[in-house]
Parts: sequence; C-alpha cells; structure tokens
Amino acid sequence: MQTRILGKDLKVSAVGLGCMGFSHAYGAPTEEKEAVRLLRKAFDLGYTFFDTAEVYGTADDPHINEVLVEKALEPVKNQAVIATKFGLRFDFESGRVPLPLIPDSRPETIRSSVEGSLRRLGTDHIDLYFQHRIDPHVEPEAVAQVMADLIREGKITHWGISEADESYLRRAHAVCPVTAVQNRYSMMARHHEPLFPTLEELGIGLVAFSPMANGFLTGKYGKGTYFDPKTDYRAGMPQFSDGAAHQNADLLALLHRMAKEKCATPAQISLAWMLCKKPWIVPIPGTRQEDRMEENAGAAKIVLTLAEVEDLDRALDRMPMSAVFGGTQNVPASSK
Repeated sequence: MQTRILGKDLKVSAVGLGCMGFSHAYGAPTEEKEAVRLLRKAFDLGYTFFDTAEVYGTADDPHINEVLVEKALEPVKNQAVIATKFGLRFDFESGRVPLPLIPDSRPETIRSSVEGSLRRLGTDHIDLYFQHRIDPHVEPEAVAQVMADLIREGKITHWGISEADESYLRRAHAVCPVTAVQNRYSMMARHHEPLFPTLEELGIGLVAFSPMANGFLTGKYGKGTYFDPKTDYRAGMPQFSDGAAHQNADLLALLHRMAKEKCATPAQISLAWMLCKKPWIVPIPGTRQEDRMEENAGAAKIVLTLAEVEDLDRALDRMPMSAVFGGTQNVPASSK
C-alpha cells in the first residue's frame, strides 16, 4: 500500500486500521483467535498503521484491545506503527449505551496510563500517543509538557490529540510539537474542515476516524437493518434509523454513480474523497471482515482529480442528509 507522512516524519500506510470494533461498540467482541488472524491479515494486505486505545474493551476486560493488537503484531512490531490513547475511561456502571465518557488527563493519570499501555503492547515505546479527549480541567500546556517528558524519556516517539479545536491545538503544539490530530471526519461529518488551514500551517496530520460514518457510507445498510442495542452503538445512531434511508438517498446515489465511473465501490469513493483532498489525511476505517479490509486498502489506489473532489464537496454542501452520530458526551469525573 502507498504510504503517507504524519507530522514531520511518521510514515504510515495511506489507510490505517481502526481496531476498536474487535472489542467494543460494534456488537459482541470478536473471538480472540479470529481477531488475531484478521489483524495479521491486515498487515499482510499492506496496513502498517493500527489504531487502538487503553479503553477499547468490555466491562470484564477493559483493556483487551491493546492485548489483541500486541498478540497479532508481535512478530512484525518493528514494521508496524501502533497508535494508542490515554485520558479517557468509560462509565461501565451507567448501564447506558453508548457508554458515557469520563475524561482524565491529569499528569499522574497519563503516567499510569502510558506504563499500562507499554506493558500490554509489549514494547518499550509507543509510536503515536493520542490524548483521547480534551479534559476541561487540565490545561493543554500541562498535557503537552508530560508528552515532551515522555518523548525525552523514550517512552513515546510522537503524540497527538483527538477531537482538538484550534485554540487547544496551538497551545499544546507550542510546548511539544503535535504529529497528528484524530478527529471524526467523513462525507457526513465535515465540521472539522475549518481546522485544515491550521493543520497545514503547523505541519500536523489528520487521522480520520469514522471515515465512512460508522459504516453507513458503504451503502450496505438499509431500512430495517437490526443492531443489538446492548452491544452495538449503531442501534442508536441516527444515520441507521429507518427514516434516514429516505433522507440519505441522494447521498448514496452520488456515491454509487461515482463508484461506477471509477470501477470502485461506494466505500472506496468515500475514502478516496478524503485521501485525494489532502496528502496528510489518513483514514482509519474499522472492520472485522477480511473482504472489507481488502476493499478499504484498495481505496488508496483510486485517483480523484482536484476538480472531482471539489465537485463532490459542492454536492455535499447542498445535499440533504440525515443527522449522523457525533460521539458520546463527556461526563464529569467523580474522582477529581
């Protein structure tokens, strides 16, 4: 697969693999042996960028995703770039789905988190360490200083911020240069595009999560699709509601038309649209199906001209579409 550079020097595959779904939020967790097989298959297909987090797991095993990634990639760890995250925990006791998020980026919490992730990933350093969500109680300079210390100590080599705004990003970057921002970005969620000039100015990459609107832009889900509300966040996502099928008909038709022109699939077009928009955007679609891994990897080979990307943008600007899942709200941390 083609490669891209995040920040100054972090080389990754043009399409990465979001690993969360193996353990969390998209139905019952994948059986360990199968998850390991699929992660190894992804590497064989050309993926070298794998995204996990300390909180991607279950109530019984809240850190299982990092463990799976380590088991799968241990033989090739020197050839893979692994991103993981700190600063967030799920409120498993709430009984709600999606699980409420509790941010915590206190320096002592970060220190504890990095040691846990290093141990579970079986490594002496983390390639890309993301602040999972901004903690309103901790200044960005304080977080960035811990990152600078961890880089100096050799425990991480690059860091990033998820769901960052311009002010927070600039303040953090001034203390310790940021390699990448990881934000929700897709044809249905473009609210972070005003940040692009800042990313370009500072030389910071964008790791796009949910690049296919949680799978909706594959065009594989229609009216009446069932998701288990106990384990699958999609059960409550507005883009998968029965009413959304009509609201998003024009969007899906657009994807199908472009896919036919390019001998591609709607999923590949939704990824190629952002890949061809900026050379520093790296989408990390998640999947637990081998054929989908192959399909997503193939998006890196599809070429859309600047004019085609701009035409798609203009169409999206004026196109009616349903609401799309925008993430789970943070709740206060009672332990602070």
